[in-house]
Amino acid sequence: RRSTRRKPRPRFRLRETSESVSFRPARVSRPARRFARPPATMPKVTKSTDGKGDAVVNTETGEETATFDDVLRPVFSPLGVAELTGKKAEYRKVNVPANRFSPLKENWMALYEPITKQMKIDVRMNLKTKKVELKTTKHTEDEGALQKSADFVQAFLLGFEIQDAVALLRLDDLYLECFEVKDVKQTLKGEHMSRGIGRLAGKSGKTKFTIENATRTRIVIADQHIRILGSFQNIKIARDALCNLILGSPPGKVYSRLRSITARLSERF
Repeated sequence: RRSTRRKPRPRFRLRETSESVSFRPARVSRPARRFARPPATMPKVTKSTDGKGDAVVNTETGEETATFDDVLRPVFSPLGVAELTGKKAEYRKVNVPANRFSPLKENWMALYEPITKQMKIDVRMNLKTKKVELKTTKHTEDEGALQKSADFVQAFLLGFEIQDAVALLRLDDLYLECFEVKDVKQTLKGEHMSRGIGRLAGKSGKTKFTIENATRTRIVIADQHIRILGSFQNIKIARDALCNLILGSPPGKVYSRLRSITARLSERF
């Protein structure tokens, strides 16, 4: 009996060429579409930013759809008058060492008056945190007044006299520099350390006073800590002289070097 099944069409057809035999897929005809689909028309979409964030607006229907960025965008409160004018209160805190509580208590009014009257800065002593707190007010005119006042208090707490520390409020080019004897020579121990500190001070403080007068600086020697107050160039000259004394140079040699340096500076000015 003859089978009524339709034989499948071969997918590949043998193609003979002069060089080789190759296979290529047979073309399968597809039924043509009766009606062509009309092109899809998308509604016009615009981006709206009306202060609420980005939103997609359909111009035909007028619907707004919030984007994903609106959920993650932070919302800030409007700025006040103080923020717009730029006069926001600033603060500084200066730590008070335990050994300077008594001098601070005795000289509090001498510190308080220049800061409040000249610099227009509020100052108070916080006994819980053991810090001197400074704050700007609406009457503060100088932008650097807060930092100058903090440096003034810091200089007094480091051991400088109030008459010397007040210069930080009046002059702009004064700085504080602190270092230790071990920063210069680490091998000094015991009696060698004591002799090094003695060379810095001299008999009855003669060497220290000579360096101060020659370089126009102020020097405080507190055990192994050395603090210098002065201008940038004068601090460098005084520091070099102190380092030479720590390393073992005799005071006479340091004096002669200081004399030549100060003479050169006076000629320059």
